[in-house]
Amino acid sequence: MIIVTTDYVPGKEIKELKGFVRGSTVQAKHIGKDIIAGLKTIIGGEISEYSELMEEARKQAIDRMKVEASQLGANAVVAVRLETSSVMQNASEIIAYGTAVTVE
Repeated sequence: MIIVTTDYVPGKEIKELKGFVRGSTVQAKHIGKDIIAGLKTIIGGEISEYSELMEEARKQAIDRMKVEASQLGANAVVAVRLETSSVMQNASEIIAYGTAVTVE
C-alpha cells in the first residue's frame, strides 16, 4: 500500500478513485509514565514516554486507514493527513485520513 501526503503518487497514474478512508485510535496516558514525565518537566528535555506513545498511536491509525483502503480495493492512499485531539482528560485521539485510489 502506497501512502503519500501529496495529491498524486510520483511516477504513477491514478486510475480510479475509491473514496475517503480513515483510521483512528484513542490513547490514554499511563499513570507510571505520567509520573516520569512530570519529573522530566522539571529538568527539561524530550519526554520520550509520550513520544513513544504518540508514535505507536500514529502507526496504529495509519494501519487502520490502510485496512479500510484495502477493503475498497485501493493500492494507494493520497493526500494523507494526521490530526490529534483531546477527547477527555489524559486521552487523545489520533486520526489518519486520505483518499483511497488505485494507481498504475
